[in-house]
Amino acid sequence: MTGAVPAPGSVTLIGAGPGAADLLTVRALRVLAHADVVYYDRLAPTDDLAAWAPHAHLVDVGKQPGHHRVPQAEIDRLIVASALAGLRVARLKGGDPFVFGRGSEEVAACEEAGVPVTVVPGITSAVAVPAAAGIPVTARGLSKAFTVISGHDPLSELELSGLARLGGTAVVLMGMATLGHTAIGLMRHGVDPRMPVGIVERGCTERQRVCIAPLAEILTASAVQGMRSPAVLVIGEVVRLAPGAEERLRELAGVAGTA
Repeated sequence: MTGAVPAPGSVTLIGAGPGAADLLTVRALRVLAHADVVYYDRLAPTDDLAAWAPHAHLVDVGKQPGHHRVPQAEIDRLIVASALAGLRVARLKGGDPFVFGRGSEEVAACEEAGVPVTVVPGITSAVAVPAAAGIPVTARGLSKAFTVISGHDPLSELELSGLARLGGTAVVLMGMATLGHTAIGLMRHGVDPRMPVGIVERGCTERQRVCIAPLAEILTASAVQGMRSPAVLVIGEVVRLAPGAEERLRELAGVAGTA
């Protein structure tokens, strides 16, 4: 796909990055500039979409928590039908298409219908959003590995046990609704209640907010701050490297000690 303009009757899945418009790649912008139709998600940056894709019909197929206005099967059908009609189809997805983005399902639908399909990778929020809050997912002497997991559904006992035993950094996407289950489950499987946790809401945007607290206190702290989706959870010692994190953790430890 390098240097090429998508041919008529094809589909390009585009990773739009974690939210900021200027984190879209040059390749993504080139594909959008030649698109005939763009099917875009809720979490993709869209304020400038009409300028990026000046010749395209723009179609919102975004999902919201608990409400899939356009079911995935219908999205698959739409992009395939548009390509079979001879259009250059761009499918704009938040983050990276292959990180909890159902990109593989859309590729499979295109391949089954004989539609040429390519993928433009995007910057995943699993790494970029923690970085925007000053939290590296790995750091020498603190963490030499990180695990990315979906918190959309409650983690199983096996998954909780695995995260607890792996150590390193755990990055949980779509995990606000299951935060309490995750925190209690990790402690039940041996994770130190004092382990620092960071929640980054709307990372890489002007509305970014950060909540930092020990694992045992994160549910209460996030409720006090009114933290909401979309947000990325980071669990691990690397959270201490965020600006102001140590001071915040000492403050909460003092409050817990006087309770």
